[in-house]
Parts: sequence; C-alpha cells; structure tokens
Amino acid sequence: MRARLPLFAAALWWGSLTAIGFLAVPLLFANASSPAVAGQLAAKLFSGQTWMSLGCGFVLLMANRERPDAAVLAGMLLALLVEFAVAPRIVARQNLALWHGVGSAMYLAQWVCAFAVLWKCAAERARFNPAASSPT
Repeated sequence: MRARLPLFAAALWWGSLTAIGFLAVPLLFANASSPAVAGQLAAKLFSGQTWMSLGCGFVLLMANRERPDAAVLAGMLLALLVEFAVAPRIVARQNLALWHGVGSAMYLAQWVCAFAVLWKCAAERARFNPAASSPT
C-alpha cells in the first residue's frame, strides 16, 4: 500500500485537475443558465480543486521526505497563488480578461506539474516492480 500511495496521489491530482479544468467547467459554461451562474459554480469547483491539489501534494511530499520533488512544490505553490492571489481578482471582476488569462496559464502550469509527477511516479513504480509494467 505504501509503495502505491504516491502513484495514487499523483493520479488523483492530475486526474482531478483534468476533470475540473477541461471537462466540468467548460460544461458549466456551455449549459448554465447564465455566464454569471457558471462563473460562481466554477469558482467553487476551482477552490475545491485547490484543496485536492494541496492534499495530494502533501501526500507526495510525505512519501518522499528525504528528497522533495520540485514539480510537487511548484504545483502546490501554483494552486495557492491561483486560490489566494488570482481568484479573488476574478471574482471581484478586476481586469477580468487579464486575471482570467493569468489564472488559466497558472492552472495549465499546475496541470503540467501534476502530469510530470504522475509520469515520474509511474516510472519509479515500473523500475522497482518490473512485473507492474509488463502486460499480463
């Protein structure tokens, strides 16, 4: 179980970022009664995603305490910045186009960090357990 936990956390982190950012939120804007309603719901989803990202990142850091992964730290920092620096400006509608662009770029960068961590965890698991990577 302990050997699988980092891979599970990385998969959950990347998968949840993918599901929220590339599926749920676009569907909200396509189907909600108004863009304002979609925006309010999207803000709640992204906030929940921040806490999911931080939880998964914490698990990954604890699993590799002796050598923390820079991509984990960068992804967690990006999540915090989006939540506490960018999102309040979007909600307040301050220069909406600018802050939405910044937030989207930071979310995409976090997605790349999570993907890099997932790729690395999968490669490490395959290296230490060759039977896990071969088809049966």
